[in-house]
Amino acid sequence: MVVPVDPTLTDAELHRRLVYGDETALAEVYAVYGGLVRRVAVRVTRSPAAAEDVAQEVFAQLWSRPYAFDARRGSLRTWLSMLAHRRAVDWVRSEARHRKDARADDSALHAIADTGPGPDETVVDRERSLLLHTALAELPQPQREVVHLAYFAGRTYRQAAVELGIPEGTAKTRLRSALRKLAESLADPPDPALERGA
Repeated sequence: MVVPVDPTLTDAELHRRLVYGDETALAEVYAVYGGLVRRVAVRVTRSPAAAEDVAQEVFAQLWSRPYAFDARRGSLRTWLSMLAHRRAVDWVRSEARHRKDARADDSALHAIADTGPGPDETVVDRERSLLLHTALAELPQPQREVVHLAYFAGRTYRQAAVELGIPEGTAKTRLRSALRKLAESLADPPDPALERGA
């Protein structure tokens, strides 16, 4: 709906009507200065959509706080232009902050190390675990007992000797022998291609 504007209206008269809550005065101000406010906002924001938002904020402020305008200090045109410029600058700063925060969030997400094993690592870990259990099962019972106490129950070889009722030297020897056998069992088998000299 096009609002008819009285060309003889002064800023002071429009302001007086706004102060008294006259909605038609707001419509008239918008009809006269809406285009100007949007142009100022577009020049700053480079975004027609943002300029529309800025214009709404400017006229909402004029409606909710008409006392903020002082006709003795300048024209309504100048005041609305200044207000549009300020709001548009605020919008640009806010957008820049959002972009910076989004980049920081993205950087933080990329910086978080994925501590969980990937599918390949999980398969390799399972294979190693299976090999270890198989190698442990092949150890003689006395050596297996010492390894279990030392590595799975967290005992020292001295504590293991006490629990098993054997001399410390015997526990130490069994542990060394067991570790040597485990190392041999778990060593990577030679690559047949390397053995053939391929």
